[in-house]
Amino acid sequence: MNNNYRISVLMGIYNCASTLQEALDSLYAQTYQNFKIILCDDGSKDDTLEIAEKNARLHDNVIVIKNERNMGLNYTLNHCLEYADTEYVARMDGDDLSMPTRFEKEINFLDEHPEFAVVSTPMVYFDENGDFRSGKGKGEITAKHFIHSSPICHAPCMARTKVFKEVGGYSVDDRLLRVEDYHLWFKIFVTGHKLFMLDECLYKMRDDRNAVMRRNWRNRRNEAYVKHIGYKMIGLPLWYQIYTLVPILKYLMPTFVYNYFHRK
Repeated sequence: MNNNYRISVLMGIYNCASTLQEALDSLYAQTYQNFKIILCDDGSKDDTLEIAEKNARLHDNVIVIKNERNMGLNYTLNHCLEYADTEYVARMDGDDLSMPTRFEKEINFLDEHPEFAVVSTPMVYFDENGDFRSGKGKGEITAKHFIHSSPICHAPCMARTKVFKEVGGYSVDDRLLRVEDYHLWFKIFVTGHKLFMLDECLYKMRDDRNAVMRRNWRNRRNEAYVKHIGYKMIGLPLWYQIYTLVPILKYLMPTFVYNYFHRK
């Protein structure tokens, strides 16, 4: 493998056989090509691993590793991170799409702004019926951006590898599953590193029925937990703890009501 790659793309993959090839094709179509892809299969029950291995045979910049059993995304991404020997790491999910200029614009930002450790972009949300919503950029992230939700979109992010490793990567804890990224941003922010959200949407997130079903009680409870500990980590006043109830209220909300506001 070429030792001159500047980006390692971390991809934890699990039961995404129907979408993985399209996700990888969106990376192969990037205008910036100096990257390698690290695919870690987390005990898939479908053909995900076979598709990944086929791509590794066809593309020199793709490597495939696997967990002995299903371990969760935080463990899986740390497994990928062990193979990241490049200046930057980027994320990508096996059911999403990266816009062609994503890597080019993100690496240009980090090259031109050495004071920032992490950059990401807003996302276009789509399902089987097409695009239905677009996010917005925030610029430089401040403490108050952490209040309502994760201030950085995880899947489209790019970061300095040394910063990810400096904070110990993703914290492996069952209470952080599905919110491992939110917790990671708290850890990075509290160490004094800067984070930035670009204005342009450079990533498309698949947000179909399967994604909605993953918003279960455990995931909502975990979000409340990470808010609780994260607010204290970055020194937000005690009264902000009231926002830890928001994920619980979302869980209790009727599905049709949640879906209506989510799509808006």
